[in-house]
Amino acid sequence: MEADASPAAWLMAGNRSGLVQARPRRTRTVDRWRAWRRHHRQSAADSLARVLHQPLASLLTWLVIGVALALPSGLWITLDNLARVGGAIDSPATLSLFLEDGTGVSAGEELAVRIGARADVQGVRFVPRDEALADFVDQSGMGDLLSGLPDNPLPHLLVVEAANGNEATISVLEGEFRGLPAVEEVVVDALWLRRLQAIMGLARRAIGFLGALLIGAVVLVVGNTIRLTIEGRRDEVVISKLVGGSNAFVRRPILYTGLWYGFGGGICAALLVALGILALRTPVAALAATYESRFELIGLGLVDSLQLALVGAFLGLLGAWLAAARHLRDIEPE
Repeated sequence: MEADASPAAWLMAGNRSGLVQARPRRTRTVDRWRAWRRHHRQSAADSLARVLHQPLASLLTWLVIGVALALPSGLWITLDNLARVGGAIDSPATLSLFLEDGTGVSAGEELAVRIGARADVQGVRFVPRDEALADFVDQSGMGDLLSGLPDNPLPHLLVVEAANGNEATISVLEGEFRGLPAVEEVVVDALWLRRLQAIMGLARRAIGFLGALLIGAVVLVVGNTIRLTIEGRRDEVVISKLVGGSNAFVRRPILYTGLWYGFGGGICAALLVALGILALRTPVAALAATYESRFELIGLGLVDSLQLALVGAFLGLLGAWLAAARHLRDIEPE
């Protein structure tokens, strides 16, 4: 009977035996996965309980991390607010068009009307040469000297305000105005804008460098705290290794401790930045009111605050991992 078994029956029997052998293998994989998840939950909860069990020491660590993260964050927010102020100031930008000597008043006024009809121009003001000379005399105080001149040396002037104050638009307008037949010279009043942009770029680099230093300080603070935590748990680490605990098993609660320290420090940083913005908002609004402006400081939103807390958690995790990798190797059962 067994010798007369068909190939199909033989294959089915082989598949049944394979399923019987695979079932325990899948069961072991599921059990390992469940044990891994259970140990993660237990490590996270136990580490948080240990951190909260020492409220004063944990609060001091959170404040140190919070200050280190709040400094570059606050400076970056200040820079963004200054950029908003600069964006409001640099629009419109001004171009001074000096007309040729032979250009009459009517031709200058007609040119001002044509330029003012452009979509990329916010406004044009025609300044006759007599008015320009009078303004120069008032501002320079050289009336006696200029009165001795036989003719007015100043040309007619068009003061053009661009609708968009970015440098690319100003360059396009400058090139087009230089090509007009009645225009002799074009002067762009944007040197202060270039200086402001250079200062803003320098400030961003300085804040980035300071932020990198403070991020390194956060990692060192968390690493030193974790080193003390490892020393306090030396007996637990030794016992865990004696009963066969792997390095990952021993390291997991320590990593969660660093994560909680960093996360709490990130929350403290967001609160410190919010307090700073709240303290400065009223004086800044009062200062803006003197310039007839409605400018208001903008601080961290909910999403930015959550991102700052997550950055702190990542830095805490990184510091804990570095400390654990360095110090757990030195603790071995004797």
